[in-house]
Amino acid sequence: MKLATAEQMRELDRQAIQEPGIASIDLVERAAEGVAEAVLSLLPARIGKCRVSVFCGTGNNGGDGIAAARLLFLRGVRLRVFLVGNYEKLMEDALEETRRLSECGVELEPFDPSCREQERWVLASHVVIDAIFGVGLSREIAPDSPFASSIGLINRCGGKVVSADISSGVEADTGRVLGCAVRADRTVTFTCKKAGQAVGQGALLSGEVTVWDIGIPEDLKAGLVCTAQTVEAGFAREALPPRPDDGHKGTFGKLLVVGGSVGFTGAPYLTAAAAGRTGCGLVYLGVPQSIWAIEAAKCTSAMPFPLPEEAGMLGDDAFRRIQEKMERCDVLALGPGLGRSPHTERLTLALLEHTAQPVVLDADGINALQGHMDILDHRKGRVTVLTPHDGEFERIGGDLSGGDRIGAARAFAAAHGCVLVLKGHRTITVGPTGNALVNTTGNSGLAKGGSGDVLTGIIASLLAQGCTPVQASALGVWLHGRAGDLAARRLTAYAMMPEDVTAELPAAFLEILGE
Repeated sequence: MKLATAEQMRELDRQAIQEPGIASIDLVERAAEGVAEAVLSLLPARIGKCRVSVFCGTGNNGGDGIAAARLLFLRGVRLRVFLVGNYEKLMEDALEETRRLSECGVELEPFDPSCREQERWVLASHVVIDAIFGVGLSREIAPDSPFASSIGLINRCGGKVVSADISSGVEADTGRVLGCAVRADRTVTFTCKKAGQAVGQGALLSGEVTVWDIGIPEDLKAGLVCTAQTVEAGFAREALPPRPDDGHKGTFGKLLVVGGSVGFTGAPYLTAAAAGRTGCGLVYLGVPQSIWAIEAAKCTSAMPFPLPEEAGMLGDDAFRRIQEKMERCDVLALGPGLGRSPHTERLTLALLEHTAQPVVLDADGINALQGHMDILDHRKGRVTVLTPHDGEFERIGGDLSGGDRIGAARAFAAAHGCVLVLKGHRTITVGPTGNALVNTTGNSGLAKGGSGDVLTGIIASLLAQGCTPVQASALGVWLHGRAGDLAARRLTAYAMMPEDVTAELPAAFLEILGE
C-alpha cells in the first residue's frame, strides 16, 4: 500500500479541485461520510441513547468533523460539537459546514478546558471524534494550549475514539508526536494511508486505519508516485523466489553463516536453522573450534565446521578458511554471536573488504564497523545488507534524533550504498535508491534475544535463492514477523521463543502460497 506525504495529499486535493473541477466542499462531505460510518459502526443498536463528542479545529480537518456531526445528528445520534480555536479563523469550507450544522439546530460550542460540564459530557461519551488537526500539522503543540487540553481530555475518555484523516498531534510524514497526540481506536484516513500512520509513534496511536475514498479521480491517484509503501501479503507473494520442479541443491543457493563464540552458541545455530527452513539449498556454518561440537550436535541440516579461534572467539587465522569456503557459496551471513574483540573486528573488516559475494551483516558484525565506515563505503557496487536495531544503527552513524526513522534510514542507505533493515516496531527496509518498505507483521514476542539471528538467516536464505537484495530483505522481515504472529497465536507473546518463529515459517509460507 502506498504511503503518501502531507504535501502529496495537498497536491492531490488541489488537482482534483482545479482540474476536474470538483468542489472542495464535496470532498469534505465525502470525508465526513467515512467518519460518520466509522462512528455508527461503534455505537450500540439504540443510537438515540448514545452520546458522541466531536472536537473540531478551524481548518479543513475541522470541517470534516463538523460535517460528520451533521450526518450523525440526522441519523438520530445525540452529540455536541466543540470548536478548539477561534471561530474567526474557521476556513471557508468549515464555515459552510458550521452553517449547515446550525440549520439542523446544532451549534458549535467553544471548547473551554475549565468547564466541568463539558468535561463530564465528553468523559461519558460512547464515541469521540477527533478532527482537530489534519495532515498539515508541523509545529509542536504548546502544553498549556486549549489544543493540548482537548487532546488530553479525549485520551481520558472511556469511549472509542475515531480520528479524521490522522490522529491530531501526529506528524503525517514521520509518525513523530508533536508535543502530544490523540490515541485513536480507529482512524479514517482519506485517499491514501500516510507514512506517519505506519511508522513511529503514529503507528501506535492510529489504531485500526481504514482508507476512505473522498472522490479524488482514479487517474490522479494512479499517478501518485510514493517513495514509501507498506509490505503486506501481496508483496510477499510476488517477491517469493520460484521453486522449479527440476531444481537441485545448487539451484536454491549456498549460504555460509559465520559467527558464534563461547557463551553465544545459540545465535549461529538459529541463523543456520532459519536459513534452511526458508528454502536455502545448502547451509554451511563456520564457528570457533571450541564450540564446533556443540553446533554439530544441534544441527541436522546445516553443516558446521571448525575455525581457528582466539580466546573463544574467531581469530585472524579464520580468514583464509572462510575465503576458501566462500569460493563455493553465494552469500555470507556474518555476525550472529560473533562477540567483540580486536580479532573479530579485524576478521569482519577483512571479510567485508575481500568478499565479492553478497554479505548480510548482523549483530557484532555491524558493531565492527564503528569507526570503520570506509570499509562499508568501499563495498559500493557489491551487495551489503545491514540489519541493525536502533542502538547499533546509531553506533555506526545513523541519526534518529529527529524522530524520522524513514528519513534516517534513507540517508544512511544512500550515503553508504547498502540495503538497510532498520529493526524495531514496523521495521523499515531501504535500498540505495531511497524507496522505503515498511513492515506490517510482528509482535512484542519478537523482542527477545535470538530473534534477530532468525531474521538474518531468513534474509540471507532468500538472497541466496535469487531474490534481489531489497526483495530478500523486505520479504524476510515480513515472513519473520508473520511467523512470529503465528507463534504468538499458538504460544502467546510471553512464551514464544525464537526457535518457535522458525517452526512457524512453513505456516507463513502456506498462507502466502494460498495452500
